[in-house]
Amino acid sequence: MSRIISPEEVAKHNQKSDIWVIIHGKVYDLTQFLPDHPGGQKIIMKYAGKDATKAFEPIHPPDIVDRFLAPEVCMGSIDLEKLSHVKIEETEEDKQIRLAREKMPRLEEMYNSFDFETVARSVLKSDAWAYYSSGSDDEITMRENHSAFHRIWFRPRVMVNVKDVDTSTEMLGSRTSLPLYITATALGKLGHPEGEVVLTKACKTRDIIQMIPTLASCSFDEIVNAAGPNQAQWLQLYVNSNRQVSEKFVRHAESRGMKGLFITVDAPQLGHREKDMRQKYSQEDPDEISRNSTEVVRDQGAARAISNFIDPSLCWDDIAWFKSITNMPILIKGVQTAQDAVLAAKYGCKGIVLSNHGGRQLDFAPSAIEILAEVMDALKRENLDKGFEVYIDGGIRRGSDIFKAIALGAKGVGIGRPFLYAMSSYGVEGVEKLLDLFQSEFEMVMRFMGVTKISDITADMVDIRNIKDHFVANPIDYLSQTSYERMQPRGGSKL
Repeated sequence: MSRIISPEEVAKHNQKSDIWVIIHGKVYDLTQFLPDHPGGQKIIMKYAGKDATKAFEPIHPPDIVDRFLAPEVCMGSIDLEKLSHVKIEETEEDKQIRLAREKMPRLEEMYNSFDFETVARSVLKSDAWAYYSSGSDDEITMRENHSAFHRIWFRPRVMVNVKDVDTSTEMLGSRTSLPLYITATALGKLGHPEGEVVLTKACKTRDIIQMIPTLASCSFDEIVNAAGPNQAQWLQLYVNSNRQVSEKFVRHAESRGMKGLFITVDAPQLGHREKDMRQKYSQEDPDEISRNSTEVVRDQGAARAISNFIDPSLCWDDIAWFKSITNMPILIKGVQTAQDAVLAAKYGCKGIVLSNHGGRQLDFAPSAIEILAEVMDALKRENLDKGFEVYIDGGIRRGSDIFKAIALGAKGVGIGRPFLYAMSSYGVEGVEKLLDLFQSEFEMVMRFMGVTKISDITADMVDIRNIKDHFVANPIDYLSQTSYERMQPRGGSKL
């Protein structure tokens, strides 16, 4: 029988030499684990002798302690009755967020993806906003991902019967209502208590494919269990340096019905995400920093804390090994040149995702939409385009962006951040609303372009003569700019 421990007893163990914390109703002795915590010692020490569940939950899946720590570190269960009487003071940030949520616009007032981003900035905690919104270095690539779409113009056709428009398509053998999937994004619980399960539920009601991330806040099985009986899901994989861990995960994913394995290859190390880094550093104790200034390491925030396991030795030769352990179609996520797209096809992959990791890795890497046409041309020259599916992600914010990607050869597009912002602000209903907006916008563009089904969309419908001209004058995109920079929303409160 588990020992029942009072909060008063836990509070006595609050030193580096003897540290207990409460997580999900259990008391853990983390004294030996403290120096090895990937997120650093500071965050554990902050909750020494206290309940750390609120800080722990957004970053970690619920089963991670049992999977990685020895059973003997669990000292027993907390006395929940007594814990409920422990007063937790509302911080100034908590107060600001509570008031911002009370003043949120109604869901019906959300007219596009940028509206959700603007609201999310006001209702997310500072560390969550820093992690979700950060790009690498000067964030040039992150903004270019979106602005590159502005250099592509339409050639609309008229006098076509477009009364009935069908936006559905097939991706990796699964039927979907839109050529769109919710791509893998880490740490969903930073934005919503239910985390990635929120996205799963919305995908179920709107018949959309979800890519499940390796670094989800929810456990993999929690996400799969929330899906409908015929709901298509894909797995995004960060390859572990311990290949046995990756093999076990891949085999389990296949047994749970995943329809595709997307191996992320653009993260041999983390990009320099300064916004996330500054947020992590700002949480340090200023007095301790001044006393130990030569020992302070400005680590890479939430991103570094969850990704130390990723294998930097991953190479093309490893594709054969992955093909030996799974029958799932294998796609490479993070391709950024036509040469690597051709190699992926030659090594027997089912497809690729053109992606620069949302502008979070190498600044000045090209946007996916910019290189899409040349990738398709290279695959055709090598006779490798048949049955090889090309997807893109990064910067897609409108139904018109989706149309442009399909016209240039993409099978579908992945969208990440906008759904995190919709989830963080309005939960399942917010994600469903955003999907409805993309559906409506895409359908409208199809009508204006004179097409009634996906197969009618062709490359001659878009003008890409300026796609490589990075420094031409573009119209100011006020919606994007005001979401990215600080602005005055309704009521005059600062976002």
